[in-house]
Amino acid sequence: MAILSALWVWLPQILPLSLGLSFLVFLGYCIYIKYLHLKYDHIPGPPRKSFLFGHSPILMEVMKKDGVVHDKFLEWAETYGPVYRINILHYVIIGVYCPEATKRILMSPKYPKDKFLYKRLFNLFGQRFLGNGLVTAQNHELWYKQRRIMDPAFSSLYLRGLMGTFNERAEKLMERLSEEAENNTEANMLHLVNCVAMDIIAKVAFGVELDLLKSTSPFPKAIETCLKGMIYYIRDATFEYKPQNWPFINEVRDACRLLRSTGAQWINERKTALQNGEDVPKDILTQIIKSAGQEENMSKEDEEFMLDNFVTFFIAGQETTANQLGFCIMELGRHPDILEKVRKEVDEVIGMKREISYDDLGSLTYLSQVLKETLRIYPTAPGTSRTLLEDMVIDGIHIPGGVTCMFSSYTSGRLETFFKDPLKFDPDRFHPDAPKPYYCYYPFALGPRSCLGQNFAQMEAKVVMAKLLQRFDFTLVPGQSFDVKDNGTLRPKSGVLCTVKYRLNQ
Repeated sequence: MAILSALWVWLPQILPLSLGLSFLVFLGYCIYIKYLHLKYDHIPGPPRKSFLFGHSPILMEVMKKDGVVHDKFLEWAETYGPVYRINILHYVIIGVYCPEATKRILMSPKYPKDKFLYKRLFNLFGQRFLGNGLVTAQNHELWYKQRRIMDPAFSSLYLRGLMGTFNERAEKLMERLSEEAENNTEANMLHLVNCVAMDIIAKVAFGVELDLLKSTSPFPKAIETCLKGMIYYIRDATFEYKPQNWPFINEVRDACRLLRSTGAQWINERKTALQNGEDVPKDILTQIIKSAGQEENMSKEDEEFMLDNFVTFFIAGQETTANQLGFCIMELGRHPDILEKVRKEVDEVIGMKREISYDDLGSLTYLSQVLKETLRIYPTAPGTSRTLLEDMVIDGIHIPGGVTCMFSSYTSGRLETFFKDPLKFDPDRFHPDAPKPYYCYYPFALGPRSCLGQNFAQMEAKVVMAKLLQRFDFTLVPGQSFDVKDNGTLRPKSGVLCTVKYRLNQ
């Protein structure tokens, strides 16, 4: 009681001092923001919506309307040119669509991934998410050590050995589509390829059978929740402070915990097998364990580090490939002439074979073009960013160091500057004899930090698409949207609803 009485006496004197200090801190913060405005406002850019929050309210308006933030970036690039400025609180972000600067920055290891974005990916609302995994590690030495250890799991020799699993899982999709054809029911193709992609990454990366086409799992929902939480955590500076959002924030935290607890279980099972001298595959899970040095006495941070890479590969290995397949099916359904051409190639290369070989994939040239064109218009992982540590001149504009440079493959892939009639789906842009896009097409990023799993993903996509085209006719259900849903990654909003029938010659 004596302590409470003392506080009651002193509170009137303490409160004004506390409020005064808070005001001074806030005033100092506002002065710092004004200083940044003066430092970078010579760079073209849209008017800020707010002094404090900058352009964040504009991005929030797009998200509230279920739009695609990258369409706003495209609009700004078309209006303000290949270099423009975005302000969010005390962060300054420079959108860059100049091929020479893209080459210079992304191809060099001297420009680290930016702290603003990748610190937000370390955890979601206080719950560890991607941590310091291969995608998010900012320190080059830390990243390089992980990449060197992971490389064997993505070597061409190892990938050749995965063809059996790719074929097996794709066959399960064909069985499911046979049921849809026989029952004359609508197939949600995005959902089905999501199941297959997750089955594949679980099997080939972690040695786990999920069989999602026949059973349910909490993982797809958990991944979707994490990705949705991620975009709000990155783009909305006030999201976590609004009470109406707290139930969703708790769902995001629970989803993160589910993925990491699952990873801990699978890692421990594999470590036990290694300790018992059992034969284990040279897969991603084994490499994750090696990345921690296989120490007998693991520290808490070592355990978390392994889980960082588990979550990174589990999400990245499933989400982007499935969405690419969904967009590819959608565009082929909209373009019967292209569909017929790619199907003719599949018939010539694959014929009636049920087992597609690694060499067959190299002969599916036009299918490769279709998949590349899909990623030009719909890069499922739409961008990347780097920190500019020193001053640089980009397209004649002086950029003071200390800012984030944002590179959006979605924006560059839809700019008339780089691609004639950019919204036209035209696989011939990627014909072997066509000019190569010059640092304006990078769905897997570029340089040393480019996606380690890009060959894995495109092999998987080719096997699934080849079997689908070999076996079935599919027609888009009329009336559905062809819009894009921005959920951190990009996906077809409609789900790509199709009616499926057996091909007559099958």
